[in-house]
Amino acid sequence: MNTSSFGCLIFDCDGTLVDSEMICNEALRIQLEREGFQEDMSSLLARYRGAKMQNIVDDLQQRHGSRFSHDFVADYRQIVSALFATELRQVDGIAQALSVMDLPMCVASSGPVEKIRQALDVTGLLQYFDGRIFSSYELGSWKPEPDLFMFAAKSMGFDPAACAVIEDSEFGIQAATASKMRSFWYRPDGTQGPAAAYPGTRVFSAMSQLPAMIMKAQ
Repeated sequence: MNTSSFGCLIFDCDGTLVDSEMICNEALRIQLEREGFQEDMSSLLARYRGAKMQNIVDDLQQRHGSRFSHDFVADYRQIVSALFATELRQVDGIAQALSVMDLPMCVASSGPVEKIRQALDVTGLLQYFDGRIFSSYELGSWKPEPDLFMFAAKSMGFDPAACAVIEDSEFGIQAATASKMRSFWYRPDGTQGPAAAYPGTRVFSAMSQLPAMIMKAQ
C-alpha cells in the first residue's frame, strides 16, 4: 500500500503513538504533591501538552512562587517509568495503521531516548521504529523549533518536503510548519482546534483514518 506522495512518516510519541499524556501528567501531579503543591491533572495537561520539561518546571515554579528540589525532574521520571510499566497502552488503532502503511517511519519526540524506547517497548510498537528514534535531548532543541524534524528527515535520507509529520500537540504542528513539512494533527476529541492557523494541516480523530489520508495526500 504505497501510492503516497510522501517518502517518510515522522511520528511524535506521547499522545500520538502511546496513550501517555494522562499518565505523564498524573506523574507530574504526584511529584508536585510530594513538593507540597496541589495541581489538577487536567489543568496540567491543558497547559503543558507537548512542552519542554524544563519550561514546564520553570512555569510551575513561577506559578507557585517556589524553587523545587534538585531531584524534581529525576524523581518525576522515575514515577513516569513505573506507571509506564503497568499502565501504558497504545493509542487506539495505531498498530493496525502502522502495519498497513508501507513507508519508512521514524519517531521524533521531545522526551529522552530512554523514555521513548520504554514507551514503544511496553506497548509493542518498538518493532516499527527500532533504530529510528530521534530525541530533542540529542540536539538540545525542542518543539516548536523545527530542528528535531529536520534532523529526523536528514537522518532518514529524505528532503523535508517529502516528509509528513503526525502529531497531537500544537507545539508539534508549529514545528512541522516551520520545517516545511506537511502535518496531520491527531485530535481524538473530534474538534478542529486552532488548525486553521496552520494551512495544509489535516486534522483527524481516529488512527483508523490515517492510512487513507496519507495515501491520498498530494
